[in-house]
Amino acid sequence: MRSIHVVEDEQNVRELLGRYLEHEGYKVYLHASGEGVLEALQVNGADLIVLDIMLPGIDGLELCKRIRAKYETPIIFVSARSEEFDRILGIELGGDDYLVKPFSPRELLARIRAIFRRVDQQQSVAVSGLKPFKDLTIDSAARLVRCGQYTLDFTNKEFELLLYLIDNVGRAFTREQMVTAVWGYAYVGDSRSVDDLIRRIRKKLDGVSTIEIKTVWGYGYRIDG
Repeated sequence: MRSIHVVEDEQNVRELLGRYLEHEGYKVYLHASGEGVLEALQVNGADLIVLDIMLPGIDGLELCKRIRAKYETPIIFVSARSEEFDRILGIELGGDDYLVKPFSPRELLARIRAIFRRVDQQQSVAVSGLKPFKDLTIDSAARLVRCGQYTLDFTNKEFELLLYLIDNVGRAFTREQMVTAVWGYAYVGDSRSVDDLIRRIRKKLDGVSTIEIKTVWGYGYRIDG
């Protein structure tokens, strides 16, 4: 049974999500604040975390940073903040998804299932071992990218987007296609967040690897073989 930690200070929302996810067959741990969450993860483990941003004490963004220092557990941010800046910041700090309140439990469940499908696919790919491409070696099991003597540090979303482009070398994708591939569903919102991911991937490859992510003007991006 997969376990989900819900960190939400609004009692009615927290309890509603808890009941709904338990009904769907998940083991659910509820937290009213960020205090003690890291300890709970160490004791109980977690397959996914639903994390509110606006929490008393430690806010969700700071808690995400602390979680990411120890764990690669998928994180879905939930927040009343709907600005593009907030969504991008959440992803930059290591979030895997961002859901704006108010939302239905069914939508949250769909996104949780999409993340678990992607995790299962990644674990399946990892069995085959390392993936070489030009001067890079991609280790899907460890989620590492190596170039010669260097190990490049990518966030989950950066890693998945880079791997997606490499797996489809020579093919151009629109931003919407890349969002669907990386997030696992048809994203409703500003797909320009892909531009930020591409910018950060390019910055990490620059001066280290010969691989170039090319802009297809008026369309999207591609990597050539």
